[in-house]
Amino acid sequence: MTADPRQTLRQTLRQQLRQRRRDIPAAERIAAAETLAERLLSLPFADISGHVAGYWAMDGEIALHRWQMQLPSQQIYCLPVLHGKLLRFAPWRPGQALVSNRYGIPEPDVDPAQALRPEDMALVVAPLVGFDPLGQRLGMGGGWYDRSFAFRQRQAAPPWLVGVGFAAQQVPALPVEDWDVTVDAICTEQATLYPEPLNA
Repeated sequence: MTADPRQTLRQTLRQQLRQRRRDIPAAERIAAAETLAERLLSLPFADISGHVAGYWAMDGEIALHRWQMQLPSQQIYCLPVLHGKLLRFAPWRPGQALVSNRYGIPEPDVDPAQALRPEDMALVVAPLVGFDPLGQRLGMGGGWYDRSFAFRQRQAAPPWLVGVGFAAQQVPALPVEDWDVTVDAICTEQATLYPEPLNA
């Protein structure tokens, strides 16, 4: 069986863009996290009430700590927790216990079966490896966000889905697949893209 050229292209892009992300100097990363927080807090749906999710930045991903520290009081910050083949979400504050999941990513030390379902979230900010001007995102390839939020292909927000990354991760065009879930916005330190009209 020959390899699917689209998947091969996506894998090659992932490797190149992950390296591009890792090569960004520390001072630029810190400044980018500050500006990203401002962009996230300026989204038209940024003041929604309820549980909002970020992620634990790894492998050069843009950090969310500035955003987390400035969230409005009606929002509860959560981190993803692996549960079977889907993500669940658990409230977390700095200083609370974390454990490493199978990928070595810290997640709240809770029973995943008791954590919040994707449908319970108000807003989810997801990391991306790459994105294009149409707002299509390329993730790490595990399909966690696409599987967990597949229901968003059939219904409007919430949860609002936002992809975040560095401007350096933009490419002219991405090969997309049927299972790719479209995000409502993509934020970088330089711009905010809206792939489609806001449809909530």
